[in-house]
Amino acid sequence: MPPTIRRKSVTVNVGGIRVGSDAPVVVQSMTNTDTADVESTVQQIAALARAGSEIVRITVNNEDAAQAVPHIVEGLRAKGWETPIVGDFHYNGHILLRKVPEMARALSKYRINPGNVSIGRKDDDNFRTMVECAVEFQKPVRIGVNWGSLDQALLTKMMDENQKSATPKDTRDVMLETMVRSALDNAEAAERYGLRRDQIVLSAKVSNVRDLIDVNTSLAARTDHAIHLGLTEAGMGMKGIVASAAGLSPLLLAGIGDTIRVSLTPEPGAPRTEEVRCAQQILQSLAIRSFMPQVTSCPGCGRTTSTYFQELAQRIQNYLAESMPEWKKTYPGVEEMKLAVMGCIVNGPGESKHANIGISLPGTFEEPKAPVYIDGKLATTLKGDHIVEEFQVILDEYVQKRYGKQLVEA
Repeated sequence: MPPTIRRKSVTVNVGGIRVGSDAPVVVQSMTNTDTADVESTVQQIAALARAGSEIVRITVNNEDAAQAVPHIVEGLRAKGWETPIVGDFHYNGHILLRKVPEMARALSKYRINPGNVSIGRKDDDNFRTMVECAVEFQKPVRIGVNWGSLDQALLTKMMDENQKSATPKDTRDVMLETMVRSALDNAEAAERYGLRRDQIVLSAKVSNVRDLIDVNTSLAARTDHAIHLGLTEAGMGMKGIVASAAGLSPLLLAGIGDTIRVSLTPEPGAPRTEEVRCAQQILQSLAIRSFMPQVTSCPGCGRTTSTYFQELAQRIQNYLAESMPEWKKTYPGVEEMKLAVMGCIVNGPGESKHANIGISLPGTFEEPKAPVYIDGKLATTLKGDHIVEEFQVILDEYVQKRYGKQLVEA
């Protein structure tokens, strides 16, 4: 598969993480804890970082939250995580950044929503104050335009201009153009107030997939600023996952997008980390980045009335997820490994030969044995009641031999 040619953009340094055209597409997430609760927030950031979130954003909505930020960063560093923390500001960020300089200094980046910064004002004093804080503390800024909180003065102006046009556009197109204009105008203002071009990331976030594709395609064609991608609210479960994949994939394949977030509504009791894994899987499915070994498993049919291969696939998937935090430190390249867990003879041997390690379990009425293939060759055949445990031993031995060797050679 030919590599995706990334759009050329200015590279931004976010707390040691490079965001821009020649850097890997960065995965980020956001906490949903009360930021003033330091311990809960530290725990959730650590969990997100462990899952693979390379940047984590937190809400800074009041003075208690602002005062907590330095303690959160300190607590995170004490746990060994250097993950950059981004402050998400709306309405009162200009006040908080001036009132709590320790917070302004501790954050790695500020997120500003221009539609909310100067609500009810006719000037951009609040926006300017936030930018000047970023300049003072040398922090990058994401200027994040949202469909749901668009600059109403700019929107009214553009709607009026459109109405007077000889060939007026429909309302949707005017809204999307307003978002692009807001992002570009505010980026220009930020530079005017002292930010360098390599300290600005832009985003234009909506909740509709087609709108996401169109607005970011337009934005990317008109600026070389780094771009953050994501639906502003993707939804819950399958809807959120499918919508995120459908919206992000065309843009990423077109080389648009320097950092992404999948904004899933977590199901009750489910971990926040699911959105991180979803973002990683989108990038890995598009062959843009690799994060963990991939398991190919068949959907099952009338030949596979047993659920054994499903249970094995699930156990292996869970084992890989549990092992990766340590494996990626010890076995460089293991994230590229491919496994196959197949349910019958039709595609089992073929898929297994294409994987680094593959097992073809017996289908209904087939001989009760499971051939295991390693790097395309039949290595052994498993039988009996301990196939799962034996296959896991084979997997561990392969990882140590194949990827441990790379570490020694390096």
